[in-house]
Amino acid sequence: MTASDFQDPRLTEQRNPRTGRIDVASSLEIVDLINAEDVLVAPAVRLERERIARAIELAVTAFERGGRLIYVGAGTSGRLGVLDASECPPTFGTPPEMVQGIIAGGYQALVRSIEGAEDDVNAAAAGVEQAGVGPKDFVLGVAASGTTPFVRAALGRAQTFGAATGLLSCTDPPKVLAETCEVLILPKVGPEVLTGSTRMKAGTATKLVLNTITTGAMIRLGKVYGNLMVDLMAKSDKLRDRGERIVMECCAVDRMRARAAIEEAGGSVKLAIVMVRLGVGREDARRALETAGGLVRRAIGDPPPVAPTARVG
Repeated sequence: MTASDFQDPRLTEQRNPRTGRIDVASSLEIVDLINAEDVLVAPAVRLERERIARAIELAVTAFERGGRLIYVGAGTSGRLGVLDASECPPTFGTPPEMVQGIIAGGYQALVRSIEGAEDDVNAAAAGVEQAGVGPKDFVLGVAASGTTPFVRAALGRAQTFGAATGLLSCTDPPKVLAETCEVLILPKVGPEVLTGSTRMKAGTATKLVLNTITTGAMIRLGKVYGNLMVDLMAKSDKLRDRGERIVMECCAVDRMRARAAIEEAGGSVKLAIVMVRLGVGREDARRALETAGGLVRRAIGDPPPVAPTARVG
């Protein structure tokens, strides 16, 4: 018997020669070994920069024609997709259906493992159908190993409905996906600290990529002014405080004036900024934004410069 007889060809399933004695390491040595592997993640993601940018463009195109970005995954990959989708409404003021996550085993799989869910191709097809996937949508499969049956089946079904599709994986995918997806994002972070534990480096790479795709798409849609998240809706104490500070900074007004403007704008920080800067009412500000394609900078000019911050360390 040779090594090739038992070694999995998938990069994420191979043994890491640098951590072969981690089971006899001290706590500090374990931290150092894991950290040394984590350092490899960001460079691997950077190598995929052009493909990530392509995914942003596909998401923007979907949004502009009334479609959605839909993640499909199982296990850690599926949870990260649902997490990223759930963070978009509070961050960017988007409707919940604009970015969605389909996870093998359903939403109960977010809190506990559902055995066999990743192999259920019928459930994958049904999930895509229930989501009403169509030609306006962009469906991104998320599968660290690249071979998850649930993800492969979901992408295949989405393609039959005319949706744009992509795959995020940390190893080379099957030929059929490579040939049929519009974009492949493959941050090859190498074997995990613990063999096959893709919640580690692969999970970190996945989170970085998904963060970049949705953040990039929302920036392109005009939900950011400078580097300020102006399209948030102030519906909690933290967000109300952040919104008021944003209006104060962008419009050079005190907190009382900022708070009043946000209230007049129906809780919209973005609209409040335009109202104060242009000195107009809510409807005039809304029309100004519409004329500017939703871009605050285009409607009122440049934001204030970023003030220098104290150096860390």
